[in-house]
Amino acid sequence: MVETGHHHQHPPAPGAVGPPPISSMAVSRGPTWPPAEQLHHLQYCIHSNPSWHETVVLAFQHYIVMLGTTVLIANTLVPPMGGDPGDKARVIQTILFMSGINTLLQTLIGTRLPTVMGVSFAYVLPVLSIIRDYNDGQFDTEKQRFRHTIRTVQGSLIISSFVNIIIGYGQAWGNLIRIFSPIIVVPVVTVTSLGLFLRGFPLLANCVEIGLPMLILLIVSQQYLKMAIPRMHMILERYALLVCLALIWAFAAILTVSGAYNNVSVATKQSCRTDRSFLMSSASWISIPYPFQWGTPIFRASHVFGMFGAAIVASAESTGVFFAASRLAGATAPPAHVVSRSVGLQGIGVLLEGIFGSITGNTACVENVGLLGLTRIGSRRVIQISTGFMIFFSIFGKFGAFFASIPLPIFAGIYCILLGIVAAIGISFIQFSDTNSMRNIYIIGVSLFLSLSIAQYFYSNTTRAGYGPVRTGGGWFNDILNTIFASAPLVAIIVATILDNTLEPRKAINERGIPWWKPFQHRDGDGRNEEFYSFPLRMDGYLPTRFL
Repeated sequence: MVETGHHHQHPPAPGAVGPPPISSMAVSRGPTWPPAEQLHHLQYCIHSNPSWHETVVLAFQHYIVMLGTTVLIANTLVPPMGGDPGDKARVIQTILFMSGINTLLQTLIGTRLPTVMGVSFAYVLPVLSIIRDYNDGQFDTEKQRFRHTIRTVQGSLIISSFVNIIIGYGQAWGNLIRIFSPIIVVPVVTVTSLGLFLRGFPLLANCVEIGLPMLILLIVSQQYLKMAIPRMHMILERYALLVCLALIWAFAAILTVSGAYNNVSVATKQSCRTDRSFLMSSASWISIPYPFQWGTPIFRASHVFGMFGAAIVASAESTGVFFAASRLAGATAPPAHVVSRSVGLQGIGVLLEGIFGSITGNTACVENVGLLGLTRIGSRRVIQISTGFMIFFSIFGKFGAFFASIPLPIFAGIYCILLGIVAAIGISFIQFSDTNSMRNIYIIGVSLFLSLSIAQYFYSNTTRAGYGPVRTGGGWFNDILNTIFASAPLVAIIVATILDNTLEPRKAINERGIPWWKPFQHRDGDGRNEEFYSFPLRMDGYLPTRFL
């Protein structure tokens, strides 16, 4: 991308009479910065690639970052389903395998942005609803209950995947994106990150003696130590996360073997000890996930309908992440047809996850996009190579379980930084609109506050069993509404889109930043769209236009 140029005016003709110049306090006090499409100090953009040995290390770093969310959702859902540590290890292997496949597909024929496709927490409420229905003592063993539950989850994922496929490849989602403006993108991207604040300090505080040192050490080494030791600048900027994680993980292991957690609560042991996951002892050495590995999927209408809301929420989450990734990769904002086809491909990924036996659908990982900003490397190749680590560690279970045993508060310390970077990227989109317009300030402020406030209300009033604030006689209807309004990104899309397109939108075209935004939202609107988002092979003649 190229930075926006300065527009110089011709000097007035001699003797011309005009209004007296208006003094600017900003000019008198120092320089100002015009809007710039390109972020400063990015070292590698979407097309440029580091050396191969650097690419491999950076790719492994992306694998480690996405692993935390994978383990977190397995810990959340597998025990209530009746699964044991062996089942949890197998579920994690399946999730990693499908994440590798879906990420590779998205970087090749989806958005083509450097985004990792991981698990979506939007599916948690519908899955908890399934767990409740099978929690009435109708099975002889917990193993039977787990198998029956996950087979029902499989069936629901398979059917709900067609929601993404239809709204994506049918261009319904693309038509929604076409009425976006920078005023809408700001709250959507920002709350895509801020809405995950529970994965930050609240999770870190479960074991503050290892989570807080991780947070502090990463900030000091990655931001301050690189200035104190110029020779190590590049290494610390790109790889400080891995170094800090290894040190704090070793510190946690020392605390574990020294008996520091022998006389603490069970919850503290689960959060702090490095040997409480039992994944190493339970995982198989070699296990390849295969279709219908848990048995034949079970289809129940009430559970299928309940998962439709999660499919829409996952699409909203991915949309916010894609816009953030485009900035951090040095690309133009993704056109509407590109976002739409990526949502359709996301549906195909959910279909595959249902077939292979995952426990949730997929979405673009916010934390991995934050890692693009932390390392300042937005290379697509790095993400594609990271899929090799996901697939490798999903097949060789013992090796994958070794890294999956990292305590979650360590990941939380990392997420405090990565999610913050993505939130700031969302705010940066405001530069392409009139930042002094009270109309824009009103829309952004109301959208930000309502999306976070409504989502927090629904989350805080949801029980551990998955009962949300909406409690009508229809369980599937409850699941849809509770899932939709517990999602800050989707609420932000709803509120911001309505306000921005109803509050004098025609009169405020320039204020909204539409002249800058519109070329990016059409296939041929900007010449760089083809450069960043075209398929690696010329498939135009073989696929319908709506799929391109």
